[in-house]
Amino acid sequence: MVERWLRREDERLLSGTGRYVADLRVPDCLEAAFVRSPVAHGALRSVDCTAARDVPGVVGAWSAADLPDLPPLPHVASMGADGWEWPALVKDEIRYPGEALAVVLGEDRYRAEDGTAEVAFQIDELPAVVSTTDRADVAFHGEAGEPIDDSVWDQAAVVVEGHYRQQLLMPSPMECRTILCAPKGDGLIIWSGHQAPHRLRRELAGLLGWPVDRIRVVVRDTGGTFGSKSALFPEYIAVVALALRLGRPVRWVEDRRESMLVATRGRGQDQRVRLAADASGKLLAYELIIDADVGAYPHLGAALPMQTAWMATGPYLTPRVHATVRSVLTNTMVTYPYRGAGRPEAASALERTMDTLARRLNIDPVDLRRRNFIPPDRFPYLTPTGRDYDSANHAAALDLALRTLGYDAWRAEQTRRRADPDARPIGIGLSCYVERSGGEAGGLYEYVGVEAGDDGTFTARCGAAPSGQSHETVFPALVAETLGVDAVRVHLLEGDTTATPDGVGSFASRSAQIDGAGLQHAATLLMDRARERAATLWEVPVDDTEWSGGVIQGPSTIDLAELVKLTGPLRVDERYEAGMAFPFGTHIAVVEVDPDLGTVEVLRLVAVDDCGHPIDPGVVRGQAFGSAVQGLGQALYEDIPFGEDGVPQLPGGLLDYLLPTYAEIPPIDLRETSTPSPRTQLGAKGAGESGCIGTPPAIVNAVADALRLTDADVLQMPLTPDIVWRAAR
Repeated sequence: MVERWLRREDERLLSGTGRYVADLRVPDCLEAAFVRSPVAHGALRSVDCTAARDVPGVVGAWSAADLPDLPPLPHVASMGADGWEWPALVKDEIRYPGEALAVVLGEDRYRAEDGTAEVAFQIDELPAVVSTTDRADVAFHGEAGEPIDDSVWDQAAVVVEGHYRQQLLMPSPMECRTILCAPKGDGLIIWSGHQAPHRLRRELAGLLGWPVDRIRVVVRDTGGTFGSKSALFPEYIAVVALALRLGRPVRWVEDRRESMLVATRGRGQDQRVRLAADASGKLLAYELIIDADVGAYPHLGAALPMQTAWMATGPYLTPRVHATVRSVLTNTMVTYPYRGAGRPEAASALERTMDTLARRLNIDPVDLRRRNFIPPDRFPYLTPTGRDYDSANHAAALDLALRTLGYDAWRAEQTRRRADPDARPIGIGLSCYVERSGGEAGGLYEYVGVEAGDDGTFTARCGAAPSGQSHETVFPALVAETLGVDAVRVHLLEGDTTATPDGVGSFASRSAQIDGAGLQHAATLLMDRARERAATLWEVPVDDTEWSGGVIQGPSTIDLAELVKLTGPLRVDERYEAGMAFPFGTHIAVVEVDPDLGTVEVLRLVAVDDCGHPIDPGVVRGQAFGSAVQGLGQALYEDIPFGEDGVPQLPGGLLDYLLPTYAEIPPIDLRETSTPSPRTQLGAKGAGESGCIGTPPAIVNAVADALRLTDADVLQMPLTPDIVWRAAR
């Protein structure tokens, strides 16, 4: 399947002419570098920037004591941890490795880095906490569903239990975090690779006590985000404060080593589960207990594990589901939404336990899932945890995945190998998932607009921000298709706070579902208003007019451009609201395991995803492929090893934190079913996070199947050779 439209972005990005924050040439711009704590936890006794200020090319150096008015990050919510203020520069207590102690500005980054080497500081190191079991400083408690009576577990024919670890991950976009702040008149213009420019503007305006219209935020090309660029960070506050203090532009571009130390983390959960069923495999109850590592400060990530709790039900008709959350503060960088954001954790816990149940009952894992799917005629379906699923056909996705894989043939090959003592075992693992897209209630909206020009062109506007999702191609093409005009006539404005009065941004796989549906709606309203104007001009009822490809027909015919010239500007601006949507699918992995070496080779990965109506199937497949590769990374490779002092042990950078490369990508077969969401006219659901959700448990289940494990708890991600070798014994 190919893209419906040629990507407008490709020529610019592939030829190296994209414009990232690091590429901007702003006169008199200073470059920032931060002095980082070498310890995970400690009492800061002093910071002396005197010598740094004497370094040639250094314009200034500051600690928290030098900037007494530097505001901390605003609390998202106290989360029961009052007093844990997150400072822009450490004042007294260091709470995670790499926390910023001072900032140096130089005429270029090299001189700024030279200055950081001359900053002297004294720290009394304190014991570090890097595990949810080390202590009980709890930032948040939550639950979803109703507690399950003991009698349910006592009377069930079978109850299986599991304990799983969702390791901390690094989002690792190609471009790390960036910000450039320039004073302009009585305000600021800020360039940043950010997912939510209007949110960044609001938060900075709040810190400064300014009206939002004094700040303009612009997002140009962005080299990936995966959730890691949707917040306000301490470094951003320092950059803005110094730009205002000096009256000069200031830029900070995070380098890779900094990013590996202090960029946000993903996942980080310890999970305990119980699953009860009757003798036929019909599910009776499911309990999920989550201890989440949310890092050093109770920021947005503190409540993030509720996404896991709410999605605990998965695709199954389980009558009783109860999930509890305990978010624990540790001496690591804060945990934040990372591609999938709570849903991979939910799918992994449930799907691994489903395979354990299938083994206990001696039922094929495919049959067990079929017996428990929510049937299509039950939608919309309110889960026991309070999620209102819009639409799904889980059996159709599973059937397509099985046909695509050739499930029976692989089971036959597995049987043949088990009879051959010299053959390496293979395993087949399934994962059936449900995901949530669009965001949470209260944020399921976006500001969109479509304007007709007097030259025959159209301008589409939305509050999204691009970071690789093909907005520049897909949104204008969608508007053009709605209007019945050529896509070259439509231009998109996004990622700029001057484009729309407000905006939400790009995260939670919301762009197609909300921005796309909103732009389609705005384009439809534009056609209606154009007909109304033409009807008034011709003095006929609106029903006597018709829109056709940018031309209004009635008693006469008038081109829209001419109508605008005669009657004035024609523009539609809407605050478009949509309902939550629930994409779903089935992933199946086939692996070969060498029990003597502990190595795992993924022979085949089939991913069947359903994102409702796909606006551009080629773009959707690109998102699915990239997400599956990230899921592969969590399953087999990625992990942050901590020393006893709480500092990440990654001296070789990306040579030690193993991201999957092209050489590790197995054959991935992407397929799709289409079950449109009834909650928008467009019918689209989110499409960007499926692989991170469905792929990891499919791979882990496949390895457990290959090794014929009765206790799959011994397999904890990532499945390194050491983990697999020990499990095989």
